Amino acid sequence: QVQLVESGGGLVQAGGSLRLSCAASGRTFSSYSLAWFRQAPGKEREFVAGISWSGGRTYYADSVKGRFTISRDNAKNTVYLQMNSLKPEDTAVYACAARRHSYVFITTTEYDYWGQGTQVTVSS
Repeated sequence: QVQLVESGGGLVQAGGSLRLSCAASGRTFSSYSLAWFRQAPGKEREFVAGISWSGGRTYYADSVKGRFTISRDNAKNTVYLQMNSLKPEDTAVYACAARRHSYVFITTTEYDYWGQGTQVTVSS
């Protein structure tokens, strides 16, 4: 079992930055691929960024490429999402997800563990 707890959300003006964190329980954190998803009101949950178990491979949705950076610290059992140049359309609940696999998936159904999410609101 893996438990995920996100933090770092909040209210920020357009053009600003936030860094989200997702702390995981468990001794095999380094065996999991991790991802961030987001869900805006009235929309489906969508993939934002993913990172392989070693951190050597990262993937991003086109909408966030060049603005967001995903990273992980296996010693701290934590994955991060640095979000820069935020836009109002980035407003959503952001949740991290984990799966014990070497591959990074971009669909929600592939992930076994989810955090509760943290709200990010970007004002114009």
